[in-house]
Amino acid sequence: MEEEKKHIDELIATYLTEGLDKNALAELKAWIAASPENEDYFIQQREVWFSAVSREAASKYNKDKAFDTFKNRIGSRKQVEKAPRQEFRLSALWRYAAIIAVILAVGCFSYWQGGVNVKDTFADISVEAPLGSRTKLYLPDGTLVWLNAGSRMTYSQGFGVDNRMIELEGEGYFEVTRDETRPFRVVVEKQTVEVLGTEFNVDAYPEEKNTYTTLVSGKVKVDTDGQTVILDPGMQSVVNDEKMYTRKVNVAEVISWRNGMFVLENHTLEEIMSKLARWYDFTVFYQNMSLKEATFKGKIPRYASFESVLNILEKTGEVKFNVKNQIVTVYQ
Repeated sequence: MEEEKKHIDELIATYLTEGLDKNALAELKAWIAASPENEDYFIQQREVWFSAVSREAASKYNKDKAFDTFKNRIGSRKQVEKAPRQEFRLSALWRYAAIIAVILAVGCFSYWQGGVNVKDTFADISVEAPLGSRTKLYLPDGTLVWLNAGSRMTYSQGFGVDNRMIELEGEGYFEVTRDETRPFRVVVEKQTVEVLGTEFNVDAYPEEKNTYTTLVSGKVKVDTDGQTVILDPGMQSVVNDEKMYTRKVNVAEVISWRNGMFVLENHTLEEIMSKLARWYDFTVFYQNMSLKEATFKGKIPRYASFESVLNILEKTGEVKFNVKNQIVTVYQ
């Protein structure tokens, strides 16, 4: 029994550091599928592996050092496991955290190793920020990404090896690691943004008529339907079914969502309610459609209660709200 466990540990360690041949990979997959306990154990070991890798390692990977750290941490965990304890299963929260770590670890492994076996075995990686939350993560190339509420990002196992392309639904902020040989591309429904190394924000929720790309630093190229524009810092491109144009914007306002704020500068009520709905998860109805065009200014903390946010808007005297079962009716 002990020998079998040691063999499995070796398979996992080799898988995470060097990759397995076809037969060994099939053996590991069969062992994982044999029981929920095996799957839990594999998830925990991959979590340990990921925790052994720092952000700096994402841009300059030291396989031997990471492998030693990984084995040391496994050894430490085994020492703890030798003490008498009750059998347990991962809580829902811990399991969720472990799965997120696994997603990131698989992405890093694909980048470092070339990912031949991994790309053949696993599907594309998808990361979501549920309604009412934000997600922060590092891509395998070291790029920092923030996803706003109700957003999804997808990238292939070949990211950082074959390409640096991601697909985005919703809103994301990117601090891109420079790599002149592999441009970083963000693909949304109406456009593609291409950069080498820069900071920018893309707002591309499918239900909205406009797609916004805002440049914080560096340069980006925005392509859509044969049209191309190059943005300078402080500029924003606006793309819809009819046209594409650029304008100068307050960058701090555009990216305020990263800092937990709703900054409203001449936003229409329709725009404001769309943003609030993704954070507080509600459906909105208007008794009078002309109310959608009312404009507001101000700053609202994202972590304020829903009731207090609506009270702030009502104090303008422009609108009133009736809330029932996550349905908000706007009237005057």
